[in-house]
Amino acid sequence: MTRSLKKGPYIDPRVLKKLVGKRPESAAPIKTWSRACVITPEMLGFKFLVHNGKDFPEVLVNEDMVGHRLGEFSLTRKFVKHGGKMQKELEMKKKEAEIAATATAKTAATEAKK
Repeated sequence: MTRSLKKGPYIDPRVLKKLVGKRPESAAPIKTWSRACVITPEMLGFKFLVHNGKDFPEVLVNEDMVGHRLGEFSLTRKFVKHGGKMQKELEMKKKEAEIAATATAKTAATEAKK
């Protein structure tokens, strides 16, 4: 459920405290565990290190992110591509074809120099 309009968006006071008096260009990245904190216009240009459960990926705040939460930009699950054996075989064939193409291009270039 969304937060009540009467209450307003949740902005972690500790995050705001770290922003006070700093300029985005010169400030070091701000480390936070507060994934639920809503991004406000005051945060534009700042870099945040948002905890994802294991490490702290860097999030650079821009205009499109205002109104979203910090945690939306620090993914907690690592995507492992689909496919299994068949996909691996297809990728190997594609890689071999690329290697063969570059080899033929090199031989054509050396023959053209002669």
